[in-house]
Amino acid sequence: MPLLEVTAVSKHFAGVQALRSVSFELRAGEVHALVGENGAGKSTLIKIITGAERADSGSLAVDGHVVPHNSPAVSHGLGIVAVYQQPALFPDLTVAENIALTLESAGIWRRIDWAARERLARDLLDRTGTDLSPRRLVHTLSMPEQQIVEIAKAIGARAKILIFDEPTASLTDREVARLFRVIRSLRDSGAGIVYISHRLEEIAAIADRVTVLRDGQSIATRDLSGVAPAELIRLMVGRDVNAIFPKHEVPIGDVVLEARALSCRAAGIRDVSLSVRAGEILGIAGLVGAGRTQLAETLFGLTPADAGEILLRGREVRISSPAAAIDLKIGYLPEDRRRHGVVLEMPVAANASLACLDAVSRHGLIHAGEERRLARGYVDLLRVKTPSIYAETGSLSGGNQQKVALARWLAVEPEVLILDEPTQGVDIGSKSEIHEMMVDLAARGLAILMISSELPEILGMSDRIAVMRGGTVAGIVPRAEATQEKILALALGHA
Repeated sequence: MPLLEVTAVSKHFAGVQALRSVSFELRAGEVHALVGENGAGKSTLIKIITGAERADSGSLAVDGHVVPHNSPAVSHGLGIVAVYQQPALFPDLTVAENIALTLESAGIWRRIDWAARERLARDLLDRTGTDLSPRRLVHTLSMPEQQIVEIAKAIGARAKILIFDEPTASLTDREVARLFRVIRSLRDSGAGIVYISHRLEEIAAIADRVTVLRDGQSIATRDLSGVAPAELIRLMVGRDVNAIFPKHEVPIGDVVLEARALSCRAAGIRDVSLSVRAGEILGIAGLVGAGRTQLAETLFGLTPADAGEILLRGREVRISSPAAAIDLKIGYLPEDRRRHGVVLEMPVAANASLACLDAVSRHGLIHAGEERRLARGYVDLLRVKTPSIYAETGSLSGGNQQKVALARWLAVEPEVLILDEPTQGVDIGSKSEIHEMMVDLAARGLAILMISSELPEILGMSDRIAVMRGGTVAGIVPRAEATQEKILALALGHA
């Protein structure tokens, strides 16, 4: 008997069919991955399981018993707990107090046994394999530490169904390994785990089975041992994806941007020398803390260099601010698109023109027709899926938000484009589309610096790879000579 069984569930919102007769089952003692492109229906299905939304039709059963009227309280009482990418904790309370708020149910006038509360928190944290102090204030915790607190809460609530929604998006490899140990421990204790991720390599490492959603429908459920990554991608996108990294040779021109012995004390960048040519994609690789993003911020003028030279087409330039960088035709797509890439509350059209207001303004006022023309041009060019250029950007999927962020910088007609984690958190289909766009832009003569934490992306998309370590370039490797082993050896200082 399945621990959790969803049968023929459908749900629509304002005329949009989010789920269409979806079925899904979870067994006790398994990790079941749930995959699909953005907009496939994963979030809606999870909201129905956790009681945040009610299905229009279909049924939900836990331990063989149908749940007729689900709600967050009912779901929690049934032992269903979701651990999201952004933990929902009270920042000004301690770890122990946050755990207690979930587990203690006595009246508000009770006498609090602080020692017992701390002992319980300590025991639950020990079971996650961490030495985190129960007395720490939550706002002092890193994102991985906050996730551990959420898991400790779930263990204390005796959760038997745990849902992990993109839990590793902001974690290092070491933190991912620790999280996987905790998940395996929960599985081995008999819990059922629903694991949602765009990272197929993680799913292969942690999951027992996988269910694919596409366009609001459940397409297939497979044992992970019997499905190849290429087959999984085909099921997700509905077509064969022969190459997630559609790199092909384009003419490489003259050097566009060059850094010579570039340093910035505030950013931790020291003695960086590299160049990127027209039509070239220069990959920037390295471990977390190696200085990749800091280099991008220095080149874009967010933290101006205090030593060394920056040359643009052979002429030395001073980039003292982002405005100066934009004037020099340098664009920068930052790592965190939700905080720095787009303004979620603004419409697509306004986001697309945000870096080139002069081009859509007359006498200091935005000209609606010019803004509309510019936005429609880039929405068509980048194949942004949006009901309207006036739709709020925050209402779009992650991949389409990233395309809107890219449109902003293409609108300044850059000669140099710096892309920091351009496909982070987007689905396989969107990732392939963004890679195709990068190749097309390179073919038009743009010089592209691409920062990525994913070695397959670095190896698949780069013409050359600059490996950073300790704030400087440890080595530059041509595409023909690049291997994962060589890149990691340089990043670790073993080369």
